[in-house]
Amino acid sequence: MNVLDASSLLTAFGALGIAFILFAETGLLVGFFLPGDSLLFTAGLLCVSGSGDVHLSLPQVLVAAVAGALIGAQTGYWIGRRGGRALLARSRSRRLQEGAERAEELLSRYGHAKAVVLARFVPVVRTVLNPLAGALDVPVRTFTVWQVAGGTVWTVGLVLGGYALGSSVPNVDRYLLPLVALIVIVSLVPLALELLRGRKNRRRAAAAATPSAGDTL
Repeated sequence: MNVLDASSLLTAFGALGIAFILFAETGLLVGFFLPGDSLLFTAGLLCVSGSGDVHLSLPQVLVAAVAGALIGAQTGYWIGRRGGRALLARSRSRRLQEGAERAEELLSRYGHAKAVVLARFVPVVRTVLNPLAGALDVPVRTFTVWQVAGGTVWTVGLVLGGYALGSSVPNVDRYLLPLVALIVIVSLVPLALELLRGRKNRRRAAAAATPSAGDTL
């Protein structure tokens, strides 16, 4: 079994595995490398009769996905309330640290509600924003309401997207690997855009802080 391969995970654990994997990705800092987007989309594809070697139940997949994502996010928040910054500080993962920077930037730029929803669609950021929100004392009610909204839209949307594609394209399982690769690439686009935006902002801030020749005379 390959924990980075959505098809392998679904073959090994089925719908129940979806709940545990999403819980780890959204609730535990160690789960930032798990394939949440591709897992949900692939699960939707496998809910179509005859797609692939494994057939999943759509209602079971939806319940498992929503439960894992929502419980995971809430768990991550409470971990953050009890020392999330210390956990992030001890991590040596550069990717995790960059995700924390983007998460904090989202919170400061868009406010608590919008940031919690948007983070669901950005890999790594959705892992670190939940404990970071707890560490920054985002109100419990605000976080809970918006993580439920964002988590439901994210999970249900990707699962139904995969299901719709599987229902409309005959023998879609033949294209499963390219489709999963495409989902992974698309899911990384928001993170790449945030990284580029962050670098541009840092360059502008550095340029503004550097005195011009006229200022030094």
